[in-house]
Amino acid sequence: MGFIQLIYQFYPHSHFKGKIQTKYKKLKYMASYYYYYLLFVLVATAAISEADSKTKLSKDFYSRSCPKLLPIVKDEVIKAINKETRMGASLLRLHFHDCFVNGCDASILLDNTKNFIGEKTAAANNNSARGFDVIDDIKTKVEKACPRIVSCADILALAARDSVVYLGGPSWEVGLGRRDSTTASRAAANNFIPAPFFSLTTLKSNFANHGLSVEDLVALSGGHTIGLARCVQFRAHIYNDSNIDASFAKSLRSKCPRKGNDAVLAPLELQTPTHFDNLYYKNLLVKRGLLHSDQELLNGGSTSALVKKFAANKNEFFKAFSKGMVKMSSIKPLTGKKGQIRIHCRKVN
Repeated sequence: MGFIQLIYQFYPHSHFKGKIQTKYKKLKYMASYYYYYLLFVLVATAAISEADSKTKLSKDFYSRSCPKLLPIVKDEVIKAINKETRMGASLLRLHFHDCFVNGCDASILLDNTKNFIGEKTAAANNNSARGFDVIDDIKTKVEKACPRIVSCADILALAARDSVVYLGGPSWEVGLGRRDSTTASRAAANNFIPAPFFSLTTLKSNFANHGLSVEDLVALSGGHTIGLARCVQFRAHIYNDSNIDASFAKSLRSKCPRKGNDAVLAPLELQTPTHFDNLYYKNLLVKRGLLHSDQELLNGGSTSALVKKFAANKNEFFKAFSKGMVKMSSIKPLTGKKGQIRIHCRKVN
């Protein structure tokens, strides 16, 4: 028995039937309206959720649109490192310095324009950041394979991973789908990139501001197991600090006088500066960290415990480094319709 027929049983008089039918039609219309409204809300919510999921970084982001991307980047990175072994460390550092300035958006690659002064001349990058030509070469080949598809920011992330792996370090899944910024900021680079003279407290604060933990700080600092640093970056440590091995400091002073020779290079990790391993931490234990900020990690508390842990177990370091790189590479990426896919990494389209 339907709803309207049930009502008629209780109100059989004819003068009620018209009112009942009118009320029923209104109720039926309202029920129908709210049904379709609810359905619309559910469909819209699902659509938004699906759109959001597409903007998240994914290792398979280019699997259909640019299937040759990964082998192109890997081959070009290997070619560059074989030409100059130091380049592996430079590409890793380039990605690091990019992500710490307003997120991983390839802003570090932009040249100066009339609208902004770029990050290349910031204190941490000026006459120091390298690998721009390598990224240009990779981008050129990627553009030939799949024009206007792959961002420079994603190329930086892949080049950093492939560099570490080729030099004997761990691998990790690189989330892809970043887009490129349309501006850069030297002021932001000066403010946000950790400096070699930072104290442990300042280092912790700097990393925390980027959503990175104390373990991330110690693990990512282990990237200094490869590469070189300039005299100007370690001069204060070898002349002014007490937490440094005396013979180690003396050997460096012959290369790096109190004045001059700013560009003279020394390995960040003395024994194997072109092989990714855990000797960096072993050097810290005997006060042979090249930078003040390196040796600060062995300054008591949780960071000292992590230094000892990574010095004793390379696998633990590799695991923590990989985890930290995934987190760092995910700092405020531009996705969806934000930013752009630059055709040339050095300039906005």
